[in-house]
Amino acid sequence: MKDFAESLSPQFFEHSPQECARGLIGCRLEWKECAGVIVETEAYAAEGDEACHTYFRPSARQFVAEHPAGSAYVYLNYGVHWLLNFLVKGGEGDGFVLIRALAPSEGLEQMRLRRRRNPETELCSGPGKLTQAFGIDLSVHGAELASDLGISLYRRSTLEKVTTLACRRVGISREKDRKWRFALAGSPCISVRPGAE
Repeated sequence: MKDFAESLSPQFFEHSPQECARGLIGCRLEWKECAGVIVETEAYAAEGDEACHTYFRPSARQFVAEHPAGSAYVYLNYGVHWLLNFLVKGGEGDGFVLIRALAPSEGLEQMRLRRRRNPETELCSGPGKLTQAFGIDLSVHGAELASDLGISLYRRSTLEKVTTLACRRVGISREKDRKWRFALAGSPCISVRPGAE
């Protein structure tokens, strides 16, 4: 934890979705007893992006209007997996950042029980896997950063350079050619290897 001394404030999410998605790579995410380093994210724009929930869900547009930047946006994907997003608002354009993958660092035994998997690289290497591993569900929806129910995010305090790759988005049928997926170069924990989309 000593390498992640600075917590992210809601103001971090007052930029463009792409900038926030790129900036979260290498940050630490904590939820209850579990923690990990974010190694893959995906950006979505609230306007003009057919892959974003705001394009076809009035409830998503209402969420953007009613919640502050940095709020957790959690939804059930295809009725199977909860997905964790953060609201981007107040900057160059509103939208969301989907947390796609983490390199787990704390709470591994609990993650293994929830995931029924042993290798660390299989615990959080996808957006549905990481929410299952962390025990994140709809109860987190709408929670704000640093609140009692909120998920904590920390920026790396060292000057270690993080090499981030911009890739095509995956797991969607529309707007998939936008290079709005960001991955930590060389990480074995990402969901889809860059170039294999």
